[in-house]
Amino acid sequence: MAIRRTAHAVYDTKYHLVWAPKYGRWIKREDIRERVKEFFLEVAEHYGLEIQEMQVAPDHVHIFLSFPPRYSIAHVVGMWKSISASEGFERFPEVKKGLWGGEFWEDGYFARTVGDKITADLIKRYIKYHRDEVSGKELRLF
Repeated sequence: MAIRRTAHAVYDTKYHLVWAPKYGRWIKREDIRERVKEFFLEVAEHYGLEIQEMQVAPDHVHIFLSFPPRYSIAHVVGMWKSISASEGFERFPEVKKGLWGGEFWEDGYFARTVGDKITADLIKRYIKYHRDEVSGKELRLF
């Protein structure tokens, strides 16, 4: 993943997102997992999300991706969950019958931002340097 541009932003964002299916039942089926993977790729392409790595496991989903800063993490996860649930129920109606509340995914998710060269320590040093402004010389992040 490289630095990307939109009309109003330049960004290099990387996120690791994880969430689980409701009751951990339906995703055990290989045919459903494969369709969920395909669907996530279609949604990513449509919304300009760049998936670096993805695994739809029998009990949870892992996605490592980048997306424009106009989207929040909650928006991206919510979008994937709601659109894939609608698609899943339409394509696999028997799944909805097996879910007590009619929900495809668990409510929560895990999110972590990920950096490569720009670490938390480097950013703290950069901010501290600008706060102290001792030498008047610019410290470069990139």
